[in-house]
Amino acid sequence: MELGLKGKGVVITGGSKGIGFACAKAFLEEGARVGIVSRSRENVDQARAALPGVHGVAADLSDAEAAAGAIAAMTAHLGAIDVLVNSAGAAKRTPPDELSPHAYRAAMDAKYFSYVNAIDPVVKAMAERGSGVIVNVIGNGGKVASRVHVPGGAANAALMLVTAGLATAYAPRGVRVVAINPGGTETGRVAEGLAAEARLAGIDVEEARRASIARIPLGRMASPEEIANAVLFLASDKASYITGVSISMDGAANPVVV
Repeated sequence: MELGLKGKGVVITGGSKGIGFACAKAFLEEGARVGIVSRSRENVDQARAALPGVHGVAADLSDAEAAAGAIAAMTAHLGAIDVLVNSAGAAKRTPPDELSPHAYRAAMDAKYFSYVNAIDPVVKAMAERGSGVIVNVIGNGGKVASRVHVPGGAANAALMLVTAGLATAYAPRGVRVVAINPGGTETGRVAEGLAAEARLAGIDVEEARRASIARIPLGRMASPEEIANAVLFLASDKASYITGVSISMDGAANPVVV
Protein backbone atom coordinates (compact mmCIF):
# COMPACT_ATOMS: atom_id res chain seq x y z
CA MET A 1 0.00 0.00 0.00
CA GLU A 2 1.32 3.42 -0.95
CA LEU A 3 1.02 5.51 2.22
CA GLY A 4 2.00 8.85 0.74
CA LEU A 5 4.68 9.57 3.34
CA LYS A 6 7.48 10.40 0.90
CA GLY A 7 9.04 13.74 1.71
CA LYS A 8 7.14 14.18 4.99
CA GLY A 9 9.03 15.64 7.93
CA VAL A 10 8.85 13.07 10.73
CA VAL A 11 10.25 13.37 14.25
CA ILE A 12 10.37 10.33 16.50
CA THR A 13 11.13 10.70 20.19
CA GLY A 14 12.76 7.64 21.69
CA GLY A 15 13.86 6.83 18.16
CA SER A 16 17.19 5.24 19.01
CA LYS A 17 15.86 1.93 20.32
CA GLY A 18 12.93 -0.47 20.33
CA ILE A 19 9.64 0.66 18.83
CA GLY A 20 10.95 4.14 18.10
CA PHE A 21 13.89 2.76 16.14
CA ALA A 22 11.57 0.47 14.18
CA CYS A 23 9.39 3.48 13.36
CA ALA A 24 12.39 5.51 12.19
CA LYS A 25 13.50 2.69 9.91
CA ALA A 26 10.00 2.23 8.48
CA PHE A 27 9.47 5.96 7.79
CA LEU A 28 12.87 6.11 6.07
CA GLU A 29 11.87 3.21 3.85
CA GLU A 30 8.75 5.20 2.89
CA GLY A 31 10.94 8.11 1.78
CA ALA A 32 10.23 10.44 4.71
CA ARG A 33 12.70 12.96 6.12
CA VAL A 34 13.32 11.51 9.59
CA GLY A 35 14.74 12.89 12.81
CA ILE A 36 15.12 11.05 16.10
CA VAL A 37 15.46 12.33 19.64
CA SER A 38 16.99 10.37 22.51
CA ARG A 39 18.33 11.33 25.90
CA SER A 40 21.61 9.55 25.17
CA ARG A 41 24.02 10.99 22.60
CA GLU A 42 25.66 7.57 22.34
CA ASN A 43 22.34 5.94 21.49
CA VAL A 44 21.59 8.65 18.92
CA ASP A 45 24.95 8.08 17.24
CA GLN A 46 24.46 4.30 17.18
CA ALA A 47 21.01 4.67 15.64
CA ARG A 48 22.26 7.12 13.01
CA ALA A 49 25.04 4.71 12.08
CA ALA A 50 22.41 2.01 11.51
CA LEU A 51 20.00 4.35 9.71
CA PRO A 52 21.91 6.52 7.22
CA GLY A 53 20.10 9.75 6.49
CA VAL A 54 18.46 10.10 9.90
CA HIS A 55 19.05 13.34 11.77
CA GLY A 56 19.58 12.98 15.52
CA VAL A 57 19.34 15.22 18.56
CA ALA A 58 20.18 14.29 22.15
CA ALA A 59 17.85 15.86 24.73
CA ASP A 60 16.16 15.05 28.01
CA LEU A 61 12.52 15.53 27.05
CA SER A 62 11.35 15.52 30.66
CA ASP A 63 12.77 19.07 30.74
CA ALA A 64 10.41 21.45 28.91
CA GLU A 65 13.16 23.81 27.76
CA ALA A 66 15.31 20.96 26.48
CA ALA A 67 12.33 19.52 24.63
CA ALA A 68 11.51 22.87 23.03
CA GLY A 69 15.14 23.20 21.98
CA ALA A 70 15.14 19.73 20.43
CA ILE A 71 11.97 20.47 18.46
CA ALA A 72 13.42 23.79 17.28
CA ALA A 73 16.60 22.04 16.16
CA MET A 74 14.59 19.40 14.30
CA THR A 75 12.49 22.06 12.58
CA ALA A 76 15.61 23.95 11.52
CA HIS A 77 17.04 20.79 9.97
CA LEU A 78 13.94 19.06 8.55
CA GLY A 79 11.61 21.95 7.93
CA ALA A 80 7.99 21.67 9.03
CA ILE A 81 7.21 18.66 11.19
CA ASP A 82 4.34 16.82 9.49
CA VAL A 83 4.34 13.83 11.85
CA LEU A 84 5.41 13.53 15.48
CA VAL A 85 5.73 10.03 16.92
CA ASN A 86 6.20 9.92 20.67
CA SER A 87 7.94 6.77 21.89
CA ALA A 88 10.37 8.23 24.43
CA GLY A 89 10.45 7.64 28.12
CA ALA A 90 9.58 4.64 30.20
CA ALA A 91 8.55 4.53 33.83
CA LYS A 92 10.51 2.07 35.90
CA ARG A 93 8.67 -1.15 36.73
CA THR A 94 8.54 -1.46 40.51
CA PRO A 95 6.94 -4.01 42.86
CA PRO A 96 4.33 -2.27 45.07
CA ASP A 97 6.22 -2.60 48.35
CA GLU A 98 9.15 -0.74 46.77
CA LEU A 99 7.04 2.24 45.69
CA SER A 100 7.31 5.73 47.13
CA PRO A 101 5.89 9.14 46.23
CA HIS A 102 9.19 9.76 44.44
CA ALA A 103 8.50 6.78 42.17
CA TYR A 104 5.17 8.28 41.11
CA ARG A 105 6.72 11.65 40.35
CA ALA A 106 9.59 10.01 38.47
CA ALA A 107 7.10 8.05 36.37
CA MET A 108 5.26 11.22 35.36
CA ASP A 109 8.54 12.90 34.42
CA ALA A 110 9.80 9.88 32.50
CA LYS A 111 6.63 9.12 30.55
CA TYR A 112 3.98 11.84 30.76
CA PHE A 113 6.09 14.99 30.58
CA SER A 114 8.52 13.55 28.03
CA TYR A 115 5.52 13.30 25.70
CA VAL A 116 3.71 16.50 26.65
CA ASN A 117 6.85 18.62 26.43
CA ALA A 118 7.41 17.48 22.84
CA ILE A 119 3.75 17.67 21.87
CA ASP A 120 3.16 21.24 23.02
CA PRO A 121 5.34 23.16 20.53
CA VAL A 122 4.61 20.74 17.69
CA VAL A 123 0.81 20.69 17.94
CA LYS A 124 0.69 24.49 17.99
CA ALA A 125 2.89 24.76 14.91
CA MET A 126 0.78 22.14 13.13
CA ALA A 127 -2.38 24.05 14.00
CA GLU A 128 -0.93 27.24 12.53
CA ARG A 129 -0.21 25.40 9.27
CA GLY A 130 -3.55 23.60 9.32
CA SER A 131 -2.20 20.06 9.10
CA GLY A 132 -0.26 17.42 11.00
CA VAL A 133 -0.46 14.10 12.80
CA ILE A 134 0.74 13.11 16.26
CA VAL A 135 0.96 9.41 17.13
CA ASN A 136 1.55 8.59 20.79
CA VAL A 137 2.94 5.12 21.51
CA ILE A 138 1.69 4.75 25.06
CA GLY A 139 1.01 1.26 26.42
CA ASN A 140 -1.85 -0.88 27.65
CA GLY A 141 -0.71 -0.35 31.23
CA GLY A 142 -2.89 2.77 31.17
CA LYS A 143 -5.99 0.63 30.67
CA VAL A 144 -5.12 -2.58 32.51
CA ALA A 145 -3.50 -2.16 35.89
CA SER A 146 -0.33 -4.11 36.61
CA ARG A 147 0.99 -4.53 40.14
CA VAL A 148 4.53 -3.68 38.99
CA HIS A 149 3.51 -0.75 36.78
CA VAL A 150 1.20 1.42 38.86
CA PRO A 151 3.00 4.79 38.51
CA GLY A 152 3.78 4.17 34.84
CA GLY A 153 0.24 2.98 34.19
CA ALA A 154 -1.10 6.18 35.74
CA ALA A 155 1.13 8.22 33.40
CA ASN A 156 -0.12 6.17 30.45
CA ALA A 157 -3.74 6.77 31.42
CA ALA A 158 -3.06 10.50 31.61
CA LEU A 159 -1.54 10.42 28.12
CA MET A 160 -4.62 8.71 26.72
CA LEU A 161 -6.71 11.57 28.09
CA VAL A 162 -4.29 14.07 26.55
CA THR A 163 -4.59 12.24 23.23
CA ALA A 164 -8.39 12.44 23.24
CA GLY A 165 -8.48 16.00 24.53
CA LEU A 166 -5.98 17.44 22.06
CA ALA A 167 -7.60 15.55 19.20
CA THR A 168 -10.89 17.23 20.02
CA ALA A 169 -9.29 20.64 20.47
CA TYR A 170 -7.24 20.62 17.28
CA ALA A 171 -9.41 18.65 14.84
CA PRO A 172 -11.04 21.86 13.53
CA ARG A 173 -7.54 23.11 12.71
CA GLY A 174 -6.48 20.10 10.67
CA VAL A 175 -4.47 18.16 13.25
CA ARG A 176 -5.05 14.51 14.15
CA VAL A 177 -3.86 13.01 17.46
CA VAL A 178 -4.01 9.25 17.97
CA ALA A 179 -2.42 6.65 20.23
CA ILE A 180 -1.33 3.04 20.11
CA ASN A 181 -1.22 0.95 23.27
CA PRO A 182 1.15 -1.97 22.77
CA GLY A 183 0.96 -4.94 25.05
CA GLY A 184 3.91 -7.28 25.39
CA THR A 185 6.50 -6.33 22.76
CA GLU A 186 10.01 -7.67 22.25
CA THR A 187 11.86 -4.63 23.64
CA GLY A 188 14.28 -3.92 26.46
CA ARG A 189 11.55 -2.08 28.38
CA VAL A 190 9.33 -5.16 28.49
CA ALA A 191 12.32 -7.23 29.58
CA GLU A 192 12.71 -4.87 32.56
CA GLY A 193 9.05 -5.38 33.42
CA LEU A 194 9.43 -9.15 33.32
CA ALA A 195 12.38 -8.88 35.70
CA ALA A 196 10.22 -6.92 38.17
CA GLU A 197 7.41 -9.48 37.86
CA ALA A 198 9.88 -12.31 38.45
CA ARG A 199 11.24 -10.60 41.55
CA LEU A 200 7.75 -10.11 42.96
CA ALA A 201 6.64 -13.68 42.24
CA GLY A 202 9.89 -15.28 43.38
CA ILE A 203 10.52 -16.94 40.02
CA ASP A 204 13.19 -16.58 37.36
CA VAL A 205 12.80 -14.23 34.43
CA GLU A 206 12.35 -16.98 31.86
CA GLU A 207 9.46 -18.42 33.84
CA ALA A 208 7.91 -14.95 34.06
CA ARG A 209 8.31 -14.61 30.30
CA ARG A 210 6.59 -17.93 29.63
CA ALA A 211 3.71 -16.96 31.91
CA SER A 212 3.35 -13.61 30.15
CA ILE A 213 3.22 -15.18 26.70
CA ALA A 214 0.74 -17.80 27.92
CA ARG A 215 -1.73 -14.96 28.59
CA ILE A 216 -1.57 -13.78 24.95
CA PRO A 217 -4.03 -15.61 22.68
CA LEU A 218 -1.81 -15.02 19.64
CA GLY A 219 0.85 -17.00 21.49
CA ARG A 220 3.71 -14.53 21.20
CA MET A 221 4.74 -10.96 21.91
CA ALA A 222 4.61 -8.34 19.18
CA SER A 223 7.71 -7.29 17.31
CA PRO A 224 8.65 -3.60 17.26
CA GLU A 225 8.17 -3.68 13.49
CA GLU A 226 4.52 -4.70 13.89
CA ILE A 227 3.88 -1.68 16.11
CA ALA A 228 5.73 0.52 13.62
CA ASN A 229 3.49 -0.69 10.78
CA ALA A 230 0.44 0.53 12.68
CA VAL A 231 2.14 3.85 13.46
CA LEU A 232 2.85 4.44 9.77
CA PHE A 233 -0.73 3.71 8.77
CA LEU A 234 -2.11 6.07 11.42
CA ALA A 235 0.33 8.78 10.36
CA SER A 236 -0.75 8.51 6.74
CA ASP A 237 -3.72 9.97 4.88
CA LYS A 238 -5.12 6.44 4.67
CA ALA A 239 -6.16 7.03 8.29
CA SER A 240 -7.45 10.55 7.67
CA TYR A 241 -10.69 10.03 9.65
CA ILE A 242 -9.07 8.38 12.67
CA THR A 243 -8.35 10.72 15.57
CA GLY A 244 -8.79 10.90 19.34
CA VAL A 245 -8.58 7.15 19.90
CA SER A 246 -6.15 4.87 21.71
CA ILE A 247 -5.84 1.57 19.87
CA SER A 248 -4.77 -1.54 21.79
CA MET A 249 -2.23 -3.88 20.20
CA ASP A 250 -1.94 -6.67 22.74
CA GLY A 251 -2.68 -9.84 20.78
CA ALA A 252 -6.17 -10.04 22.39
CA ALA A 253 -4.64 -10.44 25.84
CA ASN A 254 -7.35 -8.12 27.20
CA PRO A 255 -10.47 -8.77 25.08
CA VAL A 256 -12.60 -5.86 26.18
CA VAL A 257 -15.02 -3.55 24.38
CA VAL A 258 -13.89 0.10 24.53
